[in-house]
Amino acid sequence: MGVWVWLASELMFFAALFAAYFMIRQTTSAAAAPGTPTLWQVESAHLDVPYSSVNTLILVLSSVACQMGVHAAEHGRVRRSKGLASITSWGMREWYTLTFVMGAVFMAGQAGEYATLIIDGHTISSNVYFSAFFLATGFHALHVFGGLIAFLFTLGRTYLARTFTHEQAVTAMVVSYYWHFVDVIWIILFTVVYIVR
Repeated sequence: MGVWVWLASELMFFAALFAAYFMIRQTTSAAAAPGTPTLWQVESAHLDVPYSSVNTLILVLSSVACQMGVHAAEHGRVRRSKGLASITSWGMREWYTLTFVMGAVFMAGQAGEYATLIIDGHTISSNVYFSAFFLATGFHALHVFGGLIAFLFTLGRTYLARTFTHEQAVTAMVVSYYWHFVDVIWIILFTVVYIVR
């Protein structure tokens, strides 16, 4: 129950970020002269939508891998029963390791996008658009990083314990709730920032 309350508070945090984003967008659009492109239209053209779409797909697929890990944990399968190539025999460790790797690839993709924007002269202090962009996506990246730490903690517990317990399975499920939450927030953020112009 505590996790659900905490996720609800996180939802309110991101709702506030979205509200600020839309308010700033509306204010700057209203200030533009009729017939001229708005700040949002001009600056959003600098975003690499195909690159970010691939990065988004990686994060969404990591949620699938995470759920496969939960399924394995619920059935007490902490490790694979056959070779690494036999994906159907994977346990929670393998699925959560794959989820961690995909999450790390997503973070590297975000870092690459940030680097490209900064090299092109678009920083958090460039204008209000990039302030809103870097704040919203940056806070999300911090949450992804927190999820990656949670995966390491969960995996570490399975290696330190002699037997896989119900408590470890519950931990795996709780971490998955958080990861799915982070994914859903990104899908909304991606839609708002990259698709809706």
